[in-house]
Amino acid sequence: MITIAISSCTEDTMTLGNTLVNSADQFVITSDTFDVSTRSIIADSVLARSTYSYLGKIKDPETGSYISADFMTQFSTLESEQESLFPPKDVLFDEVDDHTDVTMADSCFLNIIIESFMGDSLSAMKLTTLELDKPVKENLQYYTNFDLEENGFIRTNGICQNKVYSLSDLTQSDSLRYKNQDGTNYFRIRVPLNVPYTDKQGQTYNNYGSYVMRTYYEHPEYFKNSQTFIQKVCPGFYFKTTDGLGLMTEVQQTQMIIHYHYTIGSKKYSNSKVFSGNEEVLQTTHFTSDKENIKRLAADDECTYLKAPDGIFTEVILPVDDIKRGHENDTITSAKMVFRRMNEISELSDNLLAEPQYLMILERDSLYSFFENRNLPNNVASYVASYNSNKNTYTFNNISGMINSMYNKRNLSANWNKAVIVPVQVTTASTSSSTSSIASVNNELNVVSVRLVGGSNNKHDPTRISIVYSQSD
Repeated sequence: MITIAISSCTEDTMTLGNTLVNSADQFVITSDTFDVSTRSIIADSVLARSTYSYLGKIKDPETGSYISADFMTQFSTLESEQESLFPPKDVLFDEVDDHTDVTMADSCFLNIIIESFMGDSLSAMKLTTLELDKPVKENLQYYTNFDLEENGFIRTNGICQNKVYSLSDLTQSDSLRYKNQDGTNYFRIRVPLNVPYTDKQGQTYNNYGSYVMRTYYEHPEYFKNSQTFIQKVCPGFYFKTTDGLGLMTEVQQTQMIIHYHYTIGSKKYSNSKVFSGNEEVLQTTHFTSDKENIKRLAADDECTYLKAPDGIFTEVILPVDDIKRGHENDTITSAKMVFRRMNEISELSDNLLAEPQYLMILERDSLYSFFENRNLPNNVASYVASYNSNKNTYTFNNISGMINSMYNKRNLSANWNKAVIVPVQVTTASTSSSTSSIASVNNELNVVSVRLVGGSNNKHDPTRISIVYSQSD
């Protein structure tokens, strides 16, 4: 019995489960590896749609060029708030010199709230706040090279308010400045709008807030929703970097705050109303940089670059014909590519320029339409990879859907077998307590840069794609 028991046991698991599977359903697994060719390509601009806006000016240590950012924002108002934006008119009257009752705001400010920054928080910067003459239309696509001044959106003789600022205010207490630096509080830039303001009809107010309040009481229908408010009252403001160097800020939102007082009986009260510029309304960022320096960098064929917001991407030519040759009837179950990060050209670049946290690979012909149509990665024609700081790599684990899609569309366009890797900003939304899904993907507008192993004159091991096939036995 002992002999029978020993002879009946084996550690060979190769046939495990074979008796449970029909012989017609068994398949053979094979694998292969192919080199892919890559190069840097330049995008003149990228879509200016983003969760954040950008303001400031820095010098790119890789190119030596200056990158300057300006932004425009509109302001929103909710339809449910129309009846209660401000108190009843009869409690807001102030008597002025000519004994005429006029609704007056005490003051008005624009608050630019900073999410994060790059550079020196002590750098002295100067911005100019300009009033828009007309709203920027929402049904169009705006790229980062779109200039509002050149396209006639700035109001002649409108608000033109200069502001010198630095993020760190040395006049504040140490405890308050530390709260700003550790993220407990937000840095903010405060722009006053407390000089006399004249509207397009020639009527003058003591400040911009009084103009908004008087318009509310005279035309409450203009405040029905964000669209009517933007069209009839406040088309928005443009914040332009006009001096300074060494600071680039990421703007979370912009607020227009109107302070006022009112009386009930013999008591006087102070209050304020906040109009927010955020994702619910249109925001655009305008970047300028030296394109000639960008061209010189992209011409380096010993590596490839990914840079934002300059717009250097990495093009990948996939050997689709080679991958499918001899496997036309097989299934590609896995197609994995790993892109390795190289050290930057200089230690200064390595210290100052962060690598993008997310990359997306998508088919070349959909490079612009993907973002314009607000698409999400579908794991067929587009995939997202995150940066692995331990291995200094970006890994696309399985782009088999893209290989099959390209093969089915082979030779239908000059770019049929080409993909592009783009730095992106990824926003996620929780679907449960433990999982999340991608809610939006936009072009990366932060100043980021990374060099990848590749290029036509690559000195390192080539970038490869690893394929796993399955075929019926």
